[in-house]
Amino acid sequence: QQIQENLNKQLLDNLVSFLSRSHSGFQEKTTEWTCRMKFREIPTAALVLGVNVTDHDLTFRGLSDVLQDNITPYVALLEAKDCPGIKNLMQKLMGQLMKCDIVVDSLEYEDCVQVSQNKIPCSMPSLISWYDSVTKKTDSETPSKKKNSSSRHWQSPPVVVIFKDMESFTTKVLQDFIVISSQHIHELPLVLIFGIATSPMIIHRLLPHSVSSLLCIELFQSLSCKEHLSTIIDKLLLTSRFPFKLGEKVLQVLINIFLYHDFSVHNFIKGFQLCIVEHFYSQPLSVLCCHLVDIKKRVYSLSHDQCENIRRLPSFRRYVEKQDSEKQIELLTNDSFLKEETEKLLEDLHVYHENYVRILRCLHVFTSSLPKYPLGKQIRELHCACLENRLWETEEYESSLQLARMLNKTDLVTMLQQCVEILMSSSGKEFDRAVEKLKEFLTQFQNLEEASQERDVSASPQKELQKKTDLYHLQKTLLELKESRRSKKLTKFEMLRFEVVDYIDSLVRRYLVPADERTLHEVVYFNAAAVLRGHLNAAPRTALHTALNNPHWYLKNQALRCDGGGISNKAPDICIVYKLHLECGRLINLVDWLEAFSTVVMAAEEPNADAASSDQVDDVIHARFIRAVSELELLGFIKPSKQKTDHVARLTWGGC
Repeated sequence: QQIQENLNKQLLDNLVSFLSRSHSGFQEKTTEWTCRMKFREIPTAALVLGVNVTDHDLTFRGLSDVLQDNITPYVALLEAKDCPGIKNLMQKLMGQLMKCDIVVDSLEYEDCVQVSQNKIPCSMPSLISWYDSVTKKTDSETPSKKKNSSSRHWQSPPVVVIFKDMESFTTKVLQDFIVISSQHIHELPLVLIFGIATSPMIIHRLLPHSVSSLLCIELFQSLSCKEHLSTIIDKLLLTSRFPFKLGEKVLQVLINIFLYHDFSVHNFIKGFQLCIVEHFYSQPLSVLCCHLVDIKKRVYSLSHDQCENIRRLPSFRRYVEKQDSEKQIELLTNDSFLKEETEKLLEDLHVYHENYVRILRCLHVFTSSLPKYPLGKQIRELHCACLENRLWETEEYESSLQLARMLNKTDLVTMLQQCVEILMSSSGKEFDRAVEKLKEFLTQFQNLEEASQERDVSASPQKELQKKTDLYHLQKTLLELKESRRSKKLTKFEMLRFEVVDYIDSLVRRYLVPADERTLHEVVYFNAAAVLRGHLNAAPRTALHTALNNPHWYLKNQALRCDGGGISNKAPDICIVYKLHLECGRLINLVDWLEAFSTVVMAAEEPNADAASSDQVDDVIHARFIRAVSELELLGFIKPSKQKTDHVARLTWGGC
């Protein structure tokens, strides 16, 4: 929440400034205000938020809170689903502004709102009268109350109407409201804010020129959802503040859902929260996923069973295999010795994370400046590549090094300075030697001078090439030029550039080791990508088939369980009908279907029932069958057939 508030702060500040300019002259009636009123223009902010619609609620909630805290208490949030007509829009608007309920029970008052015991018509004159009364009431308050209110809100505060999803509003509703509002803008300080998901051009597509000319529009652009996501990952995952980490496949699942489904940062955070819950619920050793200061206390409170769980971890087994025989015996049999070793390993894991983040940021400084971005432009792409396998063994990394060896002096000096700042921000002394080395490189770059003799030597064959014109001498000169290039020595700058790249490469190989090669990484890393995918990637047909074919799975009632493909008469009617329809072909005879349903349902009934009750039971069974078939049609499994009136067509085939 803090990160999102910081990201939206600039946008909200700009909107507040816009409101300040829009209605600063309402009380003083300045020349600018008079000119605007002459043309009946309504101040309008076009707020482009992007296609990540699920994130818009949070932005509008924050905007509403800021406006109500600092500018005006009169803010209304309108959605298209609540405003199918102008009457509904006015009802919703006045209901929110007056903080009262809408009266829709009586036809006489269908376009009214109820304030105290009075019913006020939902119209613009009524809204203006109400606004005048509440502002005059504020002006007549005691000086102390007036001082407190004026410290938070403006005098004659504007009425802000926010259309959260402008594209979904009908053209007629928007046109009518804008035209009516423009006629009263000299009496009511109204400001409109349009929430736009696509493009600002939607305003001119929805509204004709005669209506859009009544709006004084100013455009505001929010931060793109990709930049928003990169900041979230940078602040939440690429930090040593939080011990919990996401594995490469899990992080890739969340990023893929974001990029290929909804662009929703809110849903990404919900997935991240789900990973936290799943990790601490399913991992018995998640109690050790804690901050550095709490490790000792938690390790020495482990039970014998938890110690056995540590010994079963694959990473710990690999660690034990590398030790000598005496230490292996101690680790596998002595719980006290195991706890001491576990404490050291977890502390090493925390140090690894701190060093990993620093070097990853340094590497990103280099890779993000390269052409074509072999390792990706965003730091999250580089992070995923480091988690997946040894980065220095990939082709992308090799191509990045080759490109880095062709950087110019200015770019190299700038990158080295950024790396020094990153490494100096570390609290420990791990990177003191690295900082000294990078500063030494910077000093050498500052004192570097190219030798003029080398430039002359490299230029002389080209001069000879320009003089000779016959074919024999031309071939001879070309061969000499080729040989001189092969035997040419590297300049001091090129040698120093190679040293810099090689040193960065050595830091990468030392500190960017994949997390799954670290002992006890299972304690802090959540790697169950299949579990997360099962939670987030919905499979509605599979869920429906499971629910209808095996109702006990969801109802937790073992009495409904039937082995061997049988059909229980205790199952819900729709489950019985669904199982019977699986046995049919493309067309299903309703009469045969009803008889089969009746046979299953009546299987537990007593045979010696009288005729009257039997007819009554048949009617009930018939009604139950019709309802179950209707529900099955609603779910999309069958549809009426045009070939035969007493048949229905089956729509689904194959297993799930």
